[in-house]
Amino acid sequence: MEELKSDSKIWAIAAHLVPLAGFALLGPLVVYLIKKDEDAFVRSHASEALNFQISVAIYAVISAILILLFVGILMLIGLAIFALVASILAAIQASNGERYRYPLTIRFVS
Repeated sequence: MEELKSDSKIWAIAAHLVPLAGFALLGPLVVYLIKKDEDAFVRSHASEALNFQISVAIYAVISAILILLFVGILMLIGLAIFALVASILAAIQASNGERYRYPLTIRFVS
């Protein structure tokens, strides 16, 4: 396995961690659009992060609707914890130069 450039790792890590700063869909989308044709490693991580953020948004809308049944509040709390932990795990894998696949993710972008 060839050694990755540190620049590639930084972009891949950013794709996973920028959503934690409040730029849920925008961060991974920008990384994907900038680097998709330049670096396969970054493209893989950015598309995975983008797919995960789209999936989380869909799950959040469903949970928000279910607040009417009082189940949605617990679902939103669980979803927030899950998204935080999964994003951190993905960033760690990216920093190690490894691929990562988020669980429970609908694959829209490849």
